Amino acid sequence: MCMKYYSTNRKSPEVGLKDAVIKGLAPDRGLYMPEKIPVLPLSFYDKISDFSFQETAFRVAEAFFGGDVDNDILKSTVYDTLCFDTPLVGLGERIFSLELFHGPTLAFKDVGARFMARLLAYFVKKEGLERVNVLVATSGDTGSAVANGFLGVEGIHVFVLYPKGKVSPIQECQFTTLGQNITAVEVEGTFDDCQALVKSAFLDGELNAKMNLTSANSINVARFLPQSFYYFNAYAQLVRQGIHDNIVICVPSGNFGNLTAGLFARGMGLPVKRFIAANNRNDVFYEYLKTGQYRPRASVQTLANAMDVGAPSNFTRIIDLYKDDYEKIKSLISGWRTDDDKIRQTVAECFRKTGYLLDPHGACGYDALQNLLRDGETGVFLETAHPAKFRETIEGIIGKPLEIPQKLQEFMKGRKQTVEIPADFAALKVELLKRG
Repeated sequence: MCMKYYSTNRKSPEVGLKDAVIKGLAPDRGLYMPEKIPVLPLSFYDKISDFSFQETAFRVAEAFFGGDVDNDILKSTVYDTLCFDTPLVGLGERIFSLELFHGPTLAFKDVGARFMARLLAYFVKKEGLERVNVLVATSGDTGSAVANGFLGVEGIHVFVLYPKGKVSPIQECQFTTLGQNITAVEVEGTFDDCQALVKSAFLDGELNAKMNLTSANSINVARFLPQSFYYFNAYAQLVRQGIHDNIVICVPSGNFGNLTAGLFARGMGLPVKRFIAANNRNDVFYEYLKTGQYRPRASVQTLANAMDVGAPSNFTRIIDLYKDDYEKIKSLISGWRTDDDKIRQTVAECFRKTGYLLDPHGACGYDALQNLLRDGETGVFLETAHPAKFRETIEGIIGKPLEIPQKLQEFMKGRKQTVEIPADFAALKVELLKRG
């Protein structure tokens, strides 16, 4: 049966998966949510340790998308997306790193971006659309994952908006050197400015009349829902080791799509005791958990740049998921805050004690677990990007040269191609109409 998707603002009609994916944002500016979270049968969890990552993910995808996408297409989409693993690595007693950096751009967003690229291409072809224009705001890894996921896909053009001077040089190379159907837009501002520009574009009548616009940020259901796949894969690996009770998952959090995907996985029956939202100095959600007050504000730049978000979009999904029940949210999610000095200290100490090299975002997760994990619990933190993507920072901390993976070296050989604009919607509109 087809799944319906409603807006978190509840002022727009429900739509099917195709419209939710192609539109990205609801007309009332809300985020689309599935009408229900399907619960997987106990037999699935009993056998999960026998499944490959791809087999597990397909069963999860089938529960959400099976009524809207032909089974063969959905299976090939999942299997093509997951051409890499997300292994668990032990770091001392009952703490594990879930390595999400083994995909093409060495970041966790390869999963959601690759899945969405394939699903959107399927709908574009099925509907006979001439061209769809994807807008995506990035504070680092989203841009590279989306750009490379859509690179060369017929009928789709991608515009990547990013804050000038606020992403690492290697991250910047990954989406500004591609050309073809990828346009990098360098914005004089912050990630929040970029995100606001994308949302404004969706509400502009003239742009939408002339261009088929959609988003590849985690506001799009086809981006964040597939991120639930690796939570199931982490559980399967813990089952194989016989330590799958009292699982606590710590998520380095910026726009909160990753944490929301984990909450959806739990809603599908995944046996996770609780979550920890690891913040850097951009601690809007941490403050909310402490006070019950949500006060979005301008983001500040930190070493963990993908988490530099002052107005996380997916906060509205979390609120909607738990019907604005603050006590319920607080009982399921704990918060922690790690500043830049503590990130440096955590990276150095972990490397000295275990030989394991964290990236700045993983360091926030590891630090949170070190402080919040209770007796009898098994902690998993998400290592969201390869440390080499932050080469200058990491080398400065450990005092040693860092080997750059071949995948990243190839990106660094390209020539930067960008369009520079102020943080002004009129300027963005001109560039979109020029190229659309």
